[in-house]
Amino acid sequence: MSITLIGPAQIPSLGLGTFQLEQDTVADMVAAALSEGFRHIDTAQAYENEEQVGKGLRRADVRRDDVFLTTKILPEHFSPEAFIAAADASLKRLGTDYVDLLLLHWPSKEVPIAETIGALNDLISAGKVRHGGVSNFTIDMVDQAQAALNTPLAANQIELHPLIDQTRMIAHLASKGIPVEAYSPLAQGKVMENAMLREIAAVHNASPAQIALAWVLTGPMSIALPRTGNKNRLADNLGAAEIVLSAEEIASIDALGSAEGRLVSPETLAPAWN
Repeated sequence: MSITLIGPAQIPSLGLGTFQLEQDTVADMVAAALSEGFRHIDTAQAYENEEQVGKGLRRADVRRDDVFLTTKILPEHFSPEAFIAAADASLKRLGTDYVDLLLLHWPSKEVPIAETIGALNDLISAGKVRHGGVSNFTIDMVDQAQAALNTPLAANQIELHPLIDQTRMIAHLASKGIPVEAYSPLAQGKVMENAMLREIAAVHNASPAQIALAWVLTGPMSIALPRTGNKNRLADNLGAAEIVLSAEEIASIDALGSAEGRLVSPETLAPAWN
């Protein structure tokens, strides 16, 4: 099957998220996902599995240049010198000379955005990073990051699933031509319990998880990063890209979202959300 490529960075619209995967399964899941047809793998220093992700990449019968690899760095490393050192450490753990996308994982409450983005510019110029982006940034922070970055901002990776209302952020990113990457697109499994999603899934002979992913992909320049530790679900996740939702179904799913649907908001890292 063909996976849509999104934005200036040509990011595959479906990727494998690796947050909270069991450490001894990460390499197997990455290799299995690539074998199944995924070409986008998402990790982060905070996940403490970059080494295992690298092993999975090398185990798979896929050229490195054919895989879109993302990692992320936490605010504790956002001073320019520390950021570059952290990026080098990620490359070493991943066993690669470059990452396709490097994200500022959460906004810093101490280091100005422009300072960290300056280091990101240097990493891109050095060929260690192909594209730069952010994660969990507010609308104003996204604009600050894009203003400081010498290349197009490749993404804002945010919590996005049918149960959270991210309408304002999605509209703003679309107006700027910035892709949105959805983490926790299955609401940590909560979509499986939703009656509306179950009803729509029955119409399409699909699962609520597939409907949630299909809904994410209907958004402008949208990318979904479902996590699974079950190899049998990889094909189903990829298959979500083939589901065509009607306008009425999309509107019904849109109506499920609310501010109360946010599941990820760590007190020490979260900004004042839009």
